[in-house]
Amino acid sequence: MQVRKTTSDIMVDALVAHGVDTVFGIPGAHSYELSDALARRSNDIRFVHSRHEQGSGYMAYGYAKSTGKSGVFSVVPGPGVLNAGAALCTAYGGNAPVMCLTGNIMSHLIGQGRGQLHELPDQLVTLRGLTKWAERIDHPSGAGDIMTRAFREMLSDRQRPVAVEVPWDVFGQKGPAPDIVPAAPHRPPVDPDSIEAAAKMIAAAKNPMIMVGGGALEAAGEVLALAEKIQAPVASHRSGKGIVPDDNPHAMNLIAAYDYFRECDLLIGIGSRLELQYMRWQWRPQGLKVIRLDIDPTEMVRLKPDLGIVTDAAEGTAALTAALSGPKAEDRTAEFKAITKRAREASETIQPQMDYLDAIRRALPRDGFFVEEVSQMGFTARFGFPVYAPRQYVTCGYQDNLGFGYNTALGVKIANPDKPVVSVSGDGGFMFGVQELATAMHHGIGVVAVVFNNSSYGNVRRDQMNVFDGRLLGADLTNPDFVALARSFGMPAEKAETPEALETAVARALASGGPALIEVPVERGSEASPWPLLHPAPHG
Repeated sequence: MQVRKTTSDIMVDALVAHGVDTVFGIPGAHSYELSDALARRSNDIRFVHSRHEQGSGYMAYGYAKSTGKSGVFSVVPGPGVLNAGAALCTAYGGNAPVMCLTGNIMSHLIGQGRGQLHELPDQLVTLRGLTKWAERIDHPSGAGDIMTRAFREMLSDRQRPVAVEVPWDVFGQKGPAPDIVPAAPHRPPVDPDSIEAAAKMIAAAKNPMIMVGGGALEAAGEVLALAEKIQAPVASHRSGKGIVPDDNPHAMNLIAAYDYFRECDLLIGIGSRLELQYMRWQWRPQGLKVIRLDIDPTEMVRLKPDLGIVTDAAEGTAALTAALSGPKAEDRTAEFKAITKRAREASETIQPQMDYLDAIRRALPRDGFFVEEVSQMGFTARFGFPVYAPRQYVTCGYQDNLGFGYNTALGVKIANPDKPVVSVSGDGGFMFGVQELATAMHHGIGVVAVVFNNSSYGNVRRDQMNVFDGRLLGADLTNPDFVALARSFGMPAEKAETPEALETAVARALASGGPALIEVPVERGSEASPWPLLHPAPHG
């Protein structure tokens, strides 16, 4: 006799079958049955509850970005979904495999507009506007297939978030329990003709550059092999940091890459939107040819290259290197090192940010994770913080949404419990998720939070001072005593007023293994603008 299970139990079976070991969220009435199903499977799946739905979503994002595995969170419908909406936007912009599980009102009342608890006019349409794919489970008979489809959509081709909603009354309905077969993600095959054409273009180039983004995170070895074969520098902005370690001579941060780009005749984009070259630098050398390897075919339409290859980054790059006949190109690493040295000298003008970032880098072990934030330190870190492996620098992608950092760092630490994790925030962004200090203490999540307190939304204030004749509006902030606030949660906390003191404090906090907060006072308006380096003027 076939076993009968509830929709919720079938959903949990699907999570386990697809390797999910952690779910973030906040229980609520609409999805009590799902919460209970998770509670009964606590040996298989850990449930980490937050103090705000946005926190749950960001934690799932941090889990996914730092591992490449599925980050799953569960929230109530309506306001819960909307509260987590910023995290879904971040996961979409950051190409992260994040799954939102949520409820809905009773199935027979959907679309009636009767003002039920947490009702939205059309929640499924709202979710489809925030994700790659979203669907509703209307009956337990469809639960297994829809959950498997959700994983397939999330993990296939360009990874992005998905959502599954279930009406209140359907979560507890029973039906025959299907055998869950894990989804096999789709990957486009490598086109040998395109690879051959790309090899010919590379052979004709004198100064090629490789640009990597988040789509190349699983292709680190293949990218470096190509770079060494053709003696090309590998540039990255933020999502691609660490794909080639920053202490490898082939690695170039965005400052060095801009210097080299003036003589570049072939740009090879691998898993990158080419944001630097086409959106930030606003200048390209005459006669530049562009090859793009990207798993998303729409990228070839959005920014049409001379040659587009729709492929998985690792497979495509390996095939390209194999297609290159002849010996390795003449060594150019001394030239690359000289360019990188000039870039470092340029970055040293951005103070006090660089001194503080250097202090954190000295204290953070080589295999540690650094989670940025939309702040003066975060902006500077995009060129000024060395990274030595893929995924160790966690960013928000193009959304640049204030307040993602600390919550995301909690998810990073849960996914990587044996690795050190440092989160850097400004005072403005940190207050977006300050309540998750309670989550860190409740679950013992050992993130070291460094809060740089300049008592302002620093970027807004600088722009208002420089562009709008000093007419300030909503830029200056009144803050709590962050050290006292953290201690009120039971969290160890201290203040560090110099880079040397910060290095010591971070090292001490990491050695403790537990949650900690370090406040760094920064004089309001004192930070040098990183934007001349992030958005450089066109080459003359």
